[in-house]
This record gives sequence, C-alpha cells and structure tokens, in this order.
Amino acid sequence: MKIKKLIALGLCAAMVSGMTVAPVFAAEEATEDAAETEDAAAEEEATTEDAADPAAQFEGLKANEAYEFPMMVKSFQSTYWQAAVEGMQKAADELGVTFTAQGPNSESDIADQVNMINTAIAAKPVGMGLAACDTSSVTDALKKCAADGIPVVTFDTGVADAPEGSVVAEVVTDNAQAGAVAAENMYAAIKDVIANAEGQVIIGEVNQDATAQNIQQRGNGFIAKMIELCTDAGKKVAVVGNEFYVNAAEGAVAEAEADVIIEVGVPAQTTPDLAATEAQKIMSKKDTIAIFGSNQVTAEGVIQANNTLNVLDADPAKGIVAAGFDAGTPQKEAIKSGKFIGSVTQSPLMMGYKCIYTLTDICEDKEVSDIPMDGYWYTAETMDSEDIAPNLYD
Repeated sequence: MKIKKLIALGLCAAMVSGMTVAPVFAAEEATEDAAETEDAAAEEEATTEDAADPAAQFEGLKANEAYEFPMMVKSFQSTYWQAAVEGMQKAADELGVTFTAQGPNSESDIADQVNMINTAIAAKPVGMGLAACDTSSVTDALKKCAADGIPVVTFDTGVADAPEGSVVAEVVTDNAQAGAVAAENMYAAIKDVIANAEGQVIIGEVNQDATAQNIQQRGNGFIAKMIELCTDAGKKVAVVGNEFYVNAAEGAVAEAEADVIIEVGVPAQTTPDLAATEAQKIMSKKDTIAIFGSNQVTAEGVIQANNTLNVLDADPAKGIVAAGFDAGTPQKEAIKSGKFIGSVTQSPLMMGYKCIYTLTDICEDKEVSDIPMDGYWYTAETMDSEDIAPNLYD
C-alpha cells in the first residue's frame, strides 16, 4: 500500500464581515516567476473544479469488490452528521460498496463510541472511517488497527498522535485557521467597541468539549487570533473559564490586568440545552460584547440562550455580536434575521463522500493522500451564493 502525505492548503484569513465571500482555503501563491504563477493558477483552477466535481480526484476509480466499511460518526444528534452520512451514501452508490454508519447518542458518550469501534475492529473490516469523539480515547483501538492491517481514514477530526501506520489519510478542515477566520470577522465588527471601552469587555466562546481535536483546534484558533488582533491594537487579553483553553492560550495576561477577557464555556455534555446554559452565563454579564459558538450544537445553544435574554444584534451599538460555525436551520435563520453576523461553514457531506472514496482507493492499492477540506465564512448577503449554498445543510 502506497501512502503519500500532501501539505494541506492554508486557510485564507483575509475576510471581513459584509465583504465579498471568499473560500477559507486558497491555493498556495507562486512567488518566484511568471511560470510559477501560471502553475499556481492552474492548480487553483483544478482545485475549484474538484470542488465542483468531487469525483475528479478519484477519476477512473472502480471497486473490484463490494467492500464494506464501518464508518464511525460522533453521534446522530445534529444534522451535521446526517449530512456526512448522506455523502457516504452517495459515494457508496457510485462505487458499488457498502458502509455501516455507527455513533453514540451524544458526542459526550465517549466510552460508547470506543466500544463500537472495538466491535467493528473485531470483525476485521477492510478499512474503517473514524471521526473520534475524544482523540485520546482511540489510541489503543488504532494500535490494534495497525497491528491487524486495518487502514483507517479519519474525517472531520484528525488524530494528531495516532500510532504509526494506523491512520492512512485525513479528510478534515484546518480547524485552527477556521477558528481564526471567525475571530477576524468578529473583531472587524467589535473593534471600535474594544478601542473605546472605558473598562473591561468580555468576548464569550462556547465549545462543546475540550477533548475532540477539531473542537480544541477551532476554539484555540479563535482565541489565538483574537489575542493577536487585540494585542496589535494595544489591548491586553486574559482567558478565563475552561481550564484546557485557559492553559493553551499564549500571550494572555492575568485577568486583573486585561482590557479584554475571553471567557470560555464548555457544557457538561454535548447538548444544545447545556450549551445554552453556558452561553447564558456569559451573555447575562453587562460587559459582554460578543460571543462565538464554535460548532452547530453550541451555536444553537447561543441562539437558545438568546430566546430567553434577547440581547443579540449584528450592530454592536444595539447588543451582543454573535458568530457561529457550521449550519443548520436555526443558525441560518439567526444570520438572516441579524442575530448573528455570520458563521463559518464546512462540508460534512463532502467529508463523508471523500472518506468512502479514499477507503476504496486504499482497498484498490492506490496512492492516497490527506484531503484538506474547504470552509467558508458566510453572511446573510452571501449565503445563497453558488460557493456557499451547497454546504448549508438544514
């Protein structure tokens, strides 16, 4: 089996609220001569074509056997995972393979997912797709996969410390940069409030957990970029709340010294109701000027909290500025109504789709590579554009 890792495309952070939409990821710029510029342009064009035709990079792929793959999702709690399964089904129908999607009731049910993974491994599948609820909890299972020759393709969430030889490829978004994009667009909306504040102001962040790599990276990416932007403007930033995110923050100061406080809430379990409880704690404080829900569950928690408090507004002079992540009907409606300034969306459907294709490639002894997935900042003005609308699942 041939494995080739590709360098992920970087996430483009040059977006501000209300501007023309741009994909979060952009092709690497040529820097030396005209020939390189042309090559880069061709590469970017090819990437765009691949996005429009997801099968392009798997051209000619044919499954010579009816392979069957266990596909481990984090739960079926949100429409995000239902969209991922829809993508898996589309790929399976095209290739003539089958899959079984499995997941716990909640993304907090880590032990249940581990048991499902171990049961799937015992059946000795030809390959497995994995979106781990808690990346540290799957180490032993991945060691077993490596020992038994079961190739694993991770999607949505990578496993940074995966045992050697276990994870063959990743189909994931650059979550650190995605979080940074949310911070940039939020900062553009609230920078004047920060600059003119006479006392401390609070920016909230609600993350559904502190265990899944994608949520960790996204939450930390938001915090790091917000610290950078505020520091560049001469403001000191403290991070308070959840211990993991507090300890991971670089460049933060003590709370008493800060002009800006980033308060991070993490619910006890992954549900919109408990996320709403965390959001409401932050949104009830008189000095709160903004809040970020870093995935579908927590963004819906922010919306639910606002149903009680009624404090969100896209205009920082009128209320708390909010931004989200992913999609879903409540979040899309919040953006249309001006309760959210915008959100970053990714494509769970295409992650599921490309994971099935990658697993089939592996079974056919073809070269495979990591597949960096696009993400997009979208607003009420841009959500119906041809680049974004296909990724806004309900």
